[in-house]
Amino acid sequence: MGFELLVRRHERVLFNVALRMVGNRDEAADATQSTFVKAYEHLDEFDFAHRFFSWMYRILVNECLNILRAKPRGSEETGFAPVAEAGPFETLARRERHARIQAALMALSHEYREVVVLRHFAGLTYDEIAAAVGVPAKTVKSRLYSARQRLGELLLDWEPGR
Repeated sequence: MGFELLVRRHERVLFNVALRMVGNRDEAADATQSTFVKAYEHLDEFDFAHRFFSWMYRILVNECLNILRAKPRGSEETGFAPVAEAGPFETLARRERHARIQAALMALSHEYREVVVLRHFAGLTYDEIAAAVGVPAKTVKSRLYSARQRLGELLLDWEPGR
């Protein structure tokens, strides 16, 4: 029962991180599931001096990196489904926007992508990101600044419908 509670508590945020890292819903679900299986199998190795989420996050990142290494370059999918109540033009515009953002995220280095995903999609604080990634908070802030600059460059000339 205790591990089930941990799964329920962390499943959504870990899945969202995985989706932003690998860009595909099925692969994100696989990475999330593998993360929980590996965490369960190695629960006796967890150091209670650290945060459980940080430990799980490291496992998830390794799973995502394994998936990305196995993919041929340029085969990323967006993993986003259209919202049902939107009209066809809104759905298309939303799909294009999501695809462009996901493509820009996938173009970032792993270090930049993970801080963007953890800050903007998982909602973690700088200190939480630092603990999860294993770098000082100043490094997180620096990487986040550089990642935002790079994302801005990648998205600058994008126009819907192009």
